[in-house]
Amino acid sequence: MTERKVPKATLQRYPVYLKALRKLRSDGIRRIMSRELAEYVSIESTTIRRDFSFLGNLGKQGYGYNVDDLIDIFSEQLGVNFDEKIILIGAGNLGKALMNYNNWNHVVGEIVCAFDLEPEKVQGAPVPVYALSELKEKMPEGCRIAILCISKDVQETVDLLIESGIRGFVSFAMEHFSVPAGIYVKSVDVVSSIQELVFETNAIRK
Repeated sequence: MTERKVPKATLQRYPVYLKALRKLRSDGIRRIMSRELAEYVSIESTTIRRDFSFLGNLGKQGYGYNVDDLIDIFSEQLGVNFDEKIILIGAGNLGKALMNYNNWNHVVGEIVCAFDLEPEKVQGAPVPVYALSELKEKMPEGCRIAILCISKDVQETVDLLIESGIRGFVSFAMEHFSVPAGIYVKSVDVVSSIQELVFETNAIRK
């Protein structure tokens, strides 16, 4: 891997390239030119070539890029595990929407099962839904990531998940909770995002 410092904006585009490349490989494409990839990801080819240059000489003039090689390089750069098993906690309306979406398998893995207080009421879920009380028995082997879509008993549930091996959370929960050192939380706050947008659009008018 290169020792050159990669700009933040470039790093943010690497997952986009990686997802596209994995999809291309699944479609049987083994080689691609920068202009072809540019059309696929809606990013200028000059930007793509510059972004790739931080990782070394990846392509060949007139040949383009080897898709498998690019995937290996980006995987190393991003530290991505494509077989990541993700669990979802709370199979209500939001949880079901995320289960049905589950469209990030070309980047980070997929939701393999869900847990809910009343799994018998969850109809038509695309993955198995178990009772939260069965968490320790049904926890997928090697699972480290949980998505929280619950609104009550959040801290107790988080504590249970950590005891069961979860090390990272994507949280849609509005209730605050704490975690010990070494446990990571990414909160998705739609209300705050809307507030920021309102502030920014109001600023444009002034």
